[in-house]
Amino acid sequence: MAEVDPYPYGDPVGLLRREGALLVALDQVQDPRNLGAVCRSAEFAGAAGVIVPERRSASVTPVVCKASAGAVEHLEVAHVRNLADWLAEAKEAGFWIWGADADAKQAPWSTDLTGSTVIVLGGEGKGLRPRVAAACDGLVALPQRGNVESLNVSAAATALLFEALRQRG
Repeated sequence: MAEVDPYPYGDPVGLLRREGALLVALDQVQDPRNLGAVCRSAEFAGAAGVIVPERRSASVTPVVCKASAGAVEHLEVAHVRNLADWLAEAKEAGFWIWGADADAKQAPWSTDLTGSTVIVLGGEGKGLRPRVAAACDGLVALPQRGNVESLNVSAAATALLFEALRQRG
């Protein structure tokens, strides 16, 4: 039997000191496979970190590590007590906060995702909670042409991260 230390969560305030950083915040994403897939995409796209609430959200577990293909070993994942409060701190630190909402009218390629940016995605089935959505500077949506109501949170995160990466050159 092996004994391992708990996952070393990062410093959510320290992430806000990284000028020009791209961060992902997840609002009550509870499926560990989704958290792992978002972390994998975030690390691959060069994001500085992923922020998750301490409660009602998936934590970094062996399932998350496996789903992330090891990305959580190279990406800072930070816990926050209250996501809406942390987003307010991010604004004060000069970050632009963009929430993903299927009903939004603005497309991500019509939004400046360069510079210090936080992309916020909501939990499975519920999306962004009202207070978290209100903490955002704006909401963006990927265009829908098919019949399904929405993308999986990890698929939406990937599309938004790579639009930010495209804009950043």
